[in-house]
Amino acid sequence: MSEEMLIRYCAPTLAGIKTASLFTCPSDSKEELREQIRSANRQLLPRGIRLLPLRQQSGHALIYMYRPKRLERDLASQKAEAILVRAHYPAGDPQRRLAELSLRLRQFHEFPHEIGLFLGYPPDDVEGFIENRAKAFKCPGYWKVYGDEEKAKAQFRAISTCTACYCRCYIHGMSLEKLAVREKAS
Repeated sequence: MSEEMLIRYCAPTLAGIKTASLFTCPSDSKEELREQIRSANRQLLPRGIRLLPLRQQSGHALIYMYRPKRLERDLASQKAEAILVRAHYPAGDPQRRLAELSLRLRQFHEFPHEIGLFLGYPPDDVEGFIENRAKAFKCPGYWKVYGDEEKAKAQFRAISTCTACYCRCYIHGMSLEKLAVREKAS
């Protein structure tokens, strides 16, 4: 798991415009991956960002980068809470809910589509995706939109612009630590 991967796949989270990002990386050694995550977290935690391995199997790891304070706020919304309760997630604590998500990713055959809530997707879009089985959406992008199409399109543009900008900055020598925007005090 390289800095380049973190920047390419997680730029919007690093920039603070998205709650979380998820990506797969090659990983043959659990210990090596743990050390890479520890190293990245030493740089990112002071900025309010955390890396977590959600699943590791078949030579690959599913890595989750997130902003814990934003995740807590996102999951506390009434609509997100209702979706998670219907999906039988434990109440309240985002860390317990993340542990449950990780368990579901490792043990269940059916993909947990409520993962969109953990990525900062609008609850209306997550609910629409689940209820419509990924069909009848208004527009596709980084996620399928069932709610506010114009707001989602603006978010998609911001994500694309941010990712391109962060990749250029990295190519020109800017480090992961410098690209990680500090969490604003709430």
